Amino acid sequence: MTTMTFDAVNEATAGPKWHARWQRSWPSYEAWFIASGGDRGPDRKACRAAMQCHMPELIPVYDRLVAITGDTDRAAQFLSTWCPPTYLGGCSLAALADDTGVRLLRNYDLAPDLNEGLLLRSEWTRPVMGMVEFLWGLSDGINDAGLSVALAYGGRSETGEGFGITTILRYVLETCDTVDDALAALRRVPSHMAYNLVLADRAGHTASVEILPGGGVRVMPQAVATNHQSGAARPDGASFTRTYERHAHLTRLDTQAVDLHVEFTSDSLHQDRYGEGFGTLFTAEYDPEACTMRLIWPFEQWHQSLDSFDEGSRLIDFAAAQPGGQAVPVAGPDTPDWAMAAFVDWRAVARDFAAGQGRSIDSYLPTSAPQHSASWQGYLGNA
Repeated sequence: MTTMTFDAVNEATAGPKWHARWQRSWPSYEAWFIASGGDRGPDRKACRAAMQCHMPELIPVYDRLVAITGDTDRAAQFLSTWCPPTYLGGCSLAALADDTGVRLLRNYDLAPDLNEGLLLRSEWTRPVMGMVEFLWGLSDGINDAGLSVALAYGGRSETGEGFGITTILRYVLETCDTVDDALAALRRVPSHMAYNLVLADRAGHTASVEILPGGGVRVMPQAVATNHQSGAARPDGASFTRTYERHAHLTRLDTQAVDLHVEFTSDSLHQDRYGEGFGTLFTAEYDPEACTMRLIWPFEQWHQSLDSFDEGSRLIDFAAAQPGGQAVPVAGPDTPDWAMAAFVDWRAVARDFAAGQGRSIDSYLPTSAPQHSASWQGYLGNA
């Protein structure tokens, strides 16, 4: 796939628009959830109890969403993201504040068919807008106080008892005003996997934190992050994702906040290996002072504001942004079955590319869903 549609949706309270998105995306998520062993996780009572314990402010929102979906046990488990199946990804993050302003930037690197492409503005507890993951969580976003946050996979596949990180980002933006508020929340709410977050607020405070599986955070000295953590073993696929090289580039940046986006669209950070499942789907720039954001692609930009949010859609052709501007392939009988993408063994992909033996991603697609899910990892959602 070399094209992707991005949608901007404005719905203050979850209702028909959110339900339509659920109906569109749930079949794929449900297949991934079942195959990844999600039904063997905590039951819905335990899931809601965990949310009541750690994120009580979101209980009314969670209950409403579950009711909209039809109030099934599986939907309740899935939406809680309490001890969910594992998911992986790769991204670059940085925040900078100086006399030109405050900016938080992120590149979202993934296969085009594995991202929801949904920018949602809501007022579930307060005005928030951001890129949606797992139908109500966020991979990045900003609230009406100007607090901005973005995530990157931490490069470690081990898990602990905790929530999916996208729900934690939603919680932070729904309940916090400043970077300090967010750090306090992150210390309280456990994540099920390792992630790296970068934050910025209206006052110009920035931070980068390493989120540990099962709970705990490490505040890092510079507000940048890619896909590995300090003191941890070399992550799977480090050569494939170039996480260390990207991180080194970010630490050496010599630019003003207002120009930070130029670095994120440069060859050093922008990825173009879409056929290998690792292309930059979008660059997101957040301005905490103005409570605005823009999505950036090589030939197009989309500006949005919490106070003036425009609904609509953008069709992005990633092939056109590559040298030669290759045409979008026409679907035919030999077109890969990307509906099976949730069943790709992405660890095998990373190992092959690390060993210099990588192949086209479609060659890793199984012809049917695996009967046993223990030997592979689903790969939907976070970067």
